[in-house]
Amino acid sequence: MTKRLNVVGIGNAMVDILARCDDAFLAEAGVEKGIMQLIDMDRAVELYGKIGPAREVSGGSAANTIAVIAALGGKTAYVGKVKDDQLGHIFAHDMRAIGGEYETPLAGAEAWGETGRCIVLVTPDGERSMNTYLGVTEFLTPGDVDPAQIADAEWIYLEGYRFDGPDSHAAFAKAIEACHSTNGQVSLTLSDPFCVERHRDAFRKMIQDGVDLLFCNRAELLSMYQTDDFDAALKLCGSEVSILACTDSENGAYVVSGGETIHVPADPVAIVDATGAGDAFAGAFLYGMTHGADLATCGKMGNLAAGSVIAHIGPRPEADLKALFEDNGLI
Repeated sequence: MTKRLNVVGIGNAMVDILARCDDAFLAEAGVEKGIMQLIDMDRAVELYGKIGPAREVSGGSAANTIAVIAALGGKTAYVGKVKDDQLGHIFAHDMRAIGGEYETPLAGAEAWGETGRCIVLVTPDGERSMNTYLGVTEFLTPGDVDPAQIADAEWIYLEGYRFDGPDSHAAFAKAIEACHSTNGQVSLTLSDPFCVERHRDAFRKMIQDGVDLLFCNRAELLSMYQTDDFDAALKLCGSEVSILACTDSENGAYVVSGGETIHVPADPVAIVDATGAGDAFAGAFLYGMTHGADLATCGKMGNLAAGSVIAHIGPRPEADLKALFEDNGLI
């Protein structure tokens, strides 16, 4: 059966506000370095008032992944909740402008909250500390998932961060069922070690029952399996899912499938801003999966895309990834 879409992403829909700062600012502002923290609107207003010059771009982890696939020429769609407000319209416009479908109903002006935003503070070492006001994106419901659209995709990509909403588990379950009904495949990203801590049991059940491809980084994998033994965690996870793609910073990535572990080294890159590295890796990997590449090549594509995005401020690659892949003999 020929599918109309390569990948449908489901996750947070928000606008990223990117600003540079030093470690002293983080300490003074009470921001824990290097993780994603959920904040309320009052805290978002407070932090925004303290930061210096900022850049605003449409973001959200899975939305960044879908943007990479679309930029490479893949056929994509996105499911994520925004409000009928200024930032919501910016997000919807940006998703459609990159060539992706975006049909999620907007929350009305009377709805509680606003369009989500993430204040990303980038320190000189390139580390990003994310302060996320979810707003209406937290209230993604099964009604926002169109089974026909999901059934028309080769893959769906589920964002672990989105598990922080009251109806998100049901929305994901509906999407998985629709995907599998037409022999589509399901991928999931664990998103963040603290996200894993909040949802370990639910993630573990989903991995065992309905996930074909799991994306994570080293810290997330160790948190998932509550161990300090990386090799043991790779092996255990590899026994529970058909394909595991685990990134390990400058060490590259490990792809586990069928009892085999493929190590894909990464080229050294000067880190300017680590925001979006994992998102870009997943996008390029899924592009490879939907365009006939083997797993090692998918891993190389992922590493190159991640390396491209960390070389500048912002969560989405600015380089021509297709040309980059061609130059490296990957396509």
